[in-house]
Amino acid sequence: MLCLTSSSSSAPAPLLPSLADRPSPGIAGGGGNVRLSVVSSPRRSWPGKVKTNFSVPATARKNKTMVTVVEEVDHLPIYDLDPKLEEFKDHFNYRIKRYLDQKCLIEKHEGGLEEFSKGYLKFGINTVDGATIYREWAPAAQEAQLIGEFNNWNGAKHKMEKDKFGIWSIKISHVNGKPAIPHNSKVKFRFRHGGGAWVDRIPAWIRYATFDASKFGAPYDGVHWDPPACERYVFKHPRPPKPDAPRIYEAHVGMSGEEPEVSTYREFADNVLPRIRANNYNTVQLMAIMEHSYYASFGYHVTNFFAVSSRSGTPEDLKYLVDKAHSLGLRVLMDVVHSHASNNVTDGLNGYDVGQNTHESYFHTGDRGYHKLWDSRLFNYANWEVLRFLLSNLRYWMDEFMFDGFRFDGVTSMLYHHHGINKGFTGNYKEYFSLDTDVDAIVYMMLANHLMHKLLPEATIVAEDVSGMPVLCRPVDEGGVGFDFRLAMAIPDRWIDYLKNKEDRKWSMSEIVQTLTNRRYTEKCIAYAESHDQSIVGDKTIAFILMDKEMYTGMSDLQPASPTINRGIALQKMIHFITMALGGDGYLNFMGNEFGHPEWIDFPREGNNWSYDKCRRQWSLVDTDHLRYKYMNAFDQAMNALEEEFSFLSSSKQIVSDMNEKDKVIVFERGDLVFVFNFHPNKTYKGYKVGCDLPGKYRVALDSDALVFGGHGRVGHDVDHFTSPEGMPGVPETNFNNRPNSFKVLSPPRTCVAYYRVDEDREELRRGGAVASGKIVTEYIDVEATSGETISGGWKGSEKDDCGKKGMKSSQKEKWYHHSEH
Repeated sequence: MLCLTSSSSSAPAPLLPSLADRPSPGIAGGGGNVRLSVVSSPRRSWPGKVKTNFSVPATARKNKTMVTVVEEVDHLPIYDLDPKLEEFKDHFNYRIKRYLDQKCLIEKHEGGLEEFSKGYLKFGINTVDGATIYREWAPAAQEAQLIGEFNNWNGAKHKMEKDKFGIWSIKISHVNGKPAIPHNSKVKFRFRHGGGAWVDRIPAWIRYATFDASKFGAPYDGVHWDPPACERYVFKHPRPPKPDAPRIYEAHVGMSGEEPEVSTYREFADNVLPRIRANNYNTVQLMAIMEHSYYASFGYHVTNFFAVSSRSGTPEDLKYLVDKAHSLGLRVLMDVVHSHASNNVTDGLNGYDVGQNTHESYFHTGDRGYHKLWDSRLFNYANWEVLRFLLSNLRYWMDEFMFDGFRFDGVTSMLYHHHGINKGFTGNYKEYFSLDTDVDAIVYMMLANHLMHKLLPEATIVAEDVSGMPVLCRPVDEGGVGFDFRLAMAIPDRWIDYLKNKEDRKWSMSEIVQTLTNRRYTEKCIAYAESHDQSIVGDKTIAFILMDKEMYTGMSDLQPASPTINRGIALQKMIHFITMALGGDGYLNFMGNEFGHPEWIDFPREGNNWSYDKCRRQWSLVDTDHLRYKYMNAFDQAMNALEEEFSFLSSSKQIVSDMNEKDKVIVFERGDLVFVFNFHPNKTYKGYKVGCDLPGKYRVALDSDALVFGGHGRVGHDVDHFTSPEGMPGVPETNFNNRPNSFKVLSPPRTCVAYYRVDEDREELRRGGAVASGKIVTEYIDVEATSGETISGGWKGSEKDDCGKKGMKSSQKEKWYHHSEH
C-alpha cells in the first residue's frame, strides 16, 4: 500500500509554536515527499487507532490550550459508503489528524477559524479608533514604508515597524477628524529586500486596484477603498434559500454586453440578470471578479485577491449586482481562484517573493512554486499566513459582497503534487491516495469548506476537479474534503468528441449513458454540455460545431431550414436536455449557449490586434423574432421550468431502462418523469414501447419537437398514454426492460420528450399549461415587478388574469405558466 509517510529518517524537525500568543508563519510545514507534523512531537509513523468521532476533539473542547490532538479516528462514515476506502485508512487517518491539529492550533492561537478568517479587518488598510492602521506580511523585507498620493509618494515619514512574525505595521492618526489616507487615493507598499534594493508593490490585501487605460501596458496602482457612509451600497434583499438543485448560469460580466467593449457590473445587473431569471435559472456563477491584470486570462491569473476587477466598476457596483440578483431570487456564486496566482511581479502577489525561503513567502520556492503549463505561482498551503490570507479571502467575498458560495477553480492542481499535468486518471484508488497527494492543500480545502458551511450553512461550494478523487464531495466530519458538488468535466469532452469525430449513426447509446451516469454514489455533480472552456477561441460551441458557417446564412425563419440547420437545432436541444436530465444533481450553462451563440470568445490580445469584436454576447440574435436562435432559447427556458416544476434533478430515482443501439433510443426515468430520446437521424417509431415504474396515464411534459421550439409539431400533446402491466408482479426479469409497466409513444427522429404521470385530481389544472404543451413565452420578466404580480416561468402576470387565456395556476407550487395558442 502506498502511504504518506516521511521518506527520510533525516527529515527536518517540525516547525514549532515558538511564541506564546501565536505560532510563527509556516508552522504547518512540509515539502516534497516529506510530511512535517504541526505539533511538537518526535518523528512518528502513522497514527494509531482510538475510538472517537473526529469532528470536534473532546480534548480540544475541554482544554483549549492543548496543542496536540490525541484522539484519532477508528472508523469513518466514508467507509460505510465505500468499503474500498478502508484499504487507505492510514492515509485518511493521517490527513484527518493534520486537519484536526491545524484546526486546534488556530483555535488556540487565533481564537478559532471564524476569528482567524477575519484577517481582512486586521491586514491591509483599516480604520480603527480614529487612526488608519496598515499591516503587511513580508518577513524577508529589511525595511518598509507606506507610500501614496497622501504623502506624495515619499515614505520617509511613514516608516513601518516589523514584529517577530514578519508583519510590518504603521498607525497614522486622523487629521482634523479625517483619515490621513483619503478614500479612492493610490497607495503602495515600499520595502527593501535582502539584496538591498527598494521595490514598490501593491498591498497584498488591497480592495481595489486601477490602471491608466490611456497607457498601453500601464501597471496597476493599489487604491484605498473606504467610501463614506453615504456612498456605501447597502444591501436591501436577503439571500434566496438554497435550492434543492442548482441550475447555474455561468457568466462573465465584462463580455456580457452587446457592444465590443468591457461591460459593467451595473449593466450586467440591469440587462442580463433579467434574462437569466426569465430562463428559469436559480443561480448565477460569476467569473473574473478578482482583479487580474491580463484580461485575456479570463480572470484565472489573479493579481489582487481582495480587489474587485476595476474594469467593470467599483466594489459598490458589484454589491448592486449581487443585491439585484437576490431581489430576483437568484443566488450568486463566485469563481474563486486559490489554486495558483499570477506570475506578474509588478501588479500581483508574486511581487513579495524576492528571494526568501518558502516559509517566508506566499508561494513554494523552486520548481514546486511554479505551474509549468499555467506559467503561474503555486501557494504554500502549509504556511500560517497563507492560510489566514486565503480563508479570509473567502470570508471577505461572502460577508462583504453577500456571495452565496464559490466555484473553486483548478482543484485538480491543488490535490496532487503533479497538478494533473500529463496524468491520466483510470479510477484506481492508488492514483488518489499516494505520495502524489498534496495533503497540505487538502487540509486547506477541508478548513475552507468547514468554515464556509459554518458561516453560511446554505452555502454552495463547487469543485472543478477532473480526476474524480473519492470523497471530495463528502462532508468534512465524515472524512471528506467538504465540497457540495464537483463539475462533471468528462461530459462536455464526450460531446465534443462525438460531434467532431463520429457520424450520427455511430453514436453509442450505452457510451452516452455511461458518460452521463458515471459519478460516485452520494457525491453530487453539476452536469454541463459546454461551459466557457468550450467557447474560448481555439474550440467551438456545440451549436457552432453543428451548424458552422450556416449560422451566418441559414438562421432566418423567413426561409426553409436546411438539413444542417434542422439537425443542428435538434441536436443542440437534445444534447443539453439529456445532459441536464441524466448527467448530475445540478446543471450549468455558459452565457449565450442557451440560444446557440455563434462563434467563439476571443479576448483582446496581441494575436487579434487587441480587438473586442468577439468578446461580447449578441443578445440581438435571440431578440430578433425572425431568427431561429429564439427556438433554442425557448427550449432552454422550458427545460428549467420543467425541473422547477418536477424537481427531477434532486430525485434519487434514476433508472435507465433502454439503450437501444439499433434504434438509437435512450429511455430513462428521473424522479416522476419518463424521458424518451431518439437520436436516430431519420427513423420515426410509432407505438414505441416505453417501460415505466408506476401504472396510470402519462402525458407530454416537454417536447423538443414542438413548433415553439423550432420543431415540426409531430408529437400530440393532448394524447393520453395508458400503461399496461408487464410480466409477473415482483419478478423484474419477467418485466419489460425490468420495468413493471409500459406505454407506447410516437418518437420522431432527433427528438426528446418527457412524460409525466397524470394526477387525476390535478389533471384539469395541468391541461394546457406550458410545461405540458411546451409553450413557454420568450419575453423577459420585468425586474422591477410590483408586489401585486407573480413572477415565474419567464412570464410576468397578475393573479387577476383569466386562467383560461393567460396562464394555468398549479396548485402544487403556486406557479403561473404562460399559455398561448398556436
